[in-house]
Amino acid sequence: MKVVIPVAGIGAKLRPHTHTQPKTLVPIAGKPMLAHIVDQLIEGGIKEFIFVLGYLGDKIESFLLHEYGDRITMDFVVQEPREGSAHAIWISREHIKDEKEVLIVLGDTIANVNLEAIFKSPHSIVGVKKVSNPLNFGIVETNKEGRIKRLVEKPRIPKSNLALVGIYKITNTMTLLNAIQHLIENDIRTNNEIHLTDALMQMINQDERIDTIQVDNWFDCGKKETLLEANAILLNLSEYRNKKYPEYPKTIIIPPVSIGENCQIHHSIIGPNVAIGDNTIMEHTIVKNTIIGSFSQLKDVILESSIIGNDTSLTGLNQSLNIGDNAEINLGTPH
Repeated sequence: MKVVIPVAGIGAKLRPHTHTQPKTLVPIAGKPMLAHIVDQLIEGGIKEFIFVLGYLGDKIESFLLHEYGDRITMDFVVQEPREGSAHAIWISREHIKDEKEVLIVLGDTIANVNLEAIFKSPHSIVGVKKVSNPLNFGIVETNKEGRIKRLVEKPRIPKSNLALVGIYKITNTMTLLNAIQHLIENDIRTNNEIHLTDALMQMINQDERIDTIQVDNWFDCGKKETLLEANAILLNLSEYRNKKYPEYPKTIIIPPVSIGENCQIHHSIIGPNVAIGDNTIMEHTIVKNTIIGSFSQLKDVILESSIIGNDTSLTGLNQSLNIGDNAEINLGTPH
């Protein structure tokens, strides 16, 4: 089975980090977001990938060819202009039109899902997860058997809290392509985009059966808060909980953390839930619940719930104080 992974978005909610790198290459728990997705699919047996590129697509292509060039078959297509998730699949149609089945995984979403169950399903099936804020997602309404009867992209009045998580297996590829073609030819859009949600609804209107499968640990990594949450949970799920690190001078490591290669760290406290990129220098620094990019330098800083990009220099205050009795000193921001 081939998989199509759209990675064309600009990641506006993750600015300024996406000014210079695509959202899918933002690191989480020691490796780029996209690597978590690709690694899971490779473990599930997928070997043929189609990547839909757009914003800073050359960087994504270079990363994939370097990391996976000898492990999987890759095709690249460019989505320009970027007109939505269904449009991304339409751009890929020459690579999938002869396939009976196709897997679609959005490139900005990480989820723990039973791929074997998805592959074994005789029907089209989509990943879903219950959410507390259904206004922000594509929502599905199901019948008692779990079959989808209605899909709505970001409904004003949600009638369900089951959100689409960005994983779709389609058993009739041409039916999907015909549905997308119908949307394009009739300029059917939601929020000015041609959405995969609307294409799936078009298929249901033609009596196509689409089932659901619940996923675990779904991370919609589109903004800082969810990115840091995903980083913390993935670190706690992985080998980083008990990983051994070099002895950094006068430094305390509080697991779980991910520390890249060739890092220089001393007189610091690192963790918990910290991911540090390669070749980073840290001196007299305390960090927790934070992501730090590669080739960065931090000195005399205290960080919590922060994201620091690559090639960044951050220096804080370093005071020497001699304070007598009955003094009141406030070195923070005045309220």
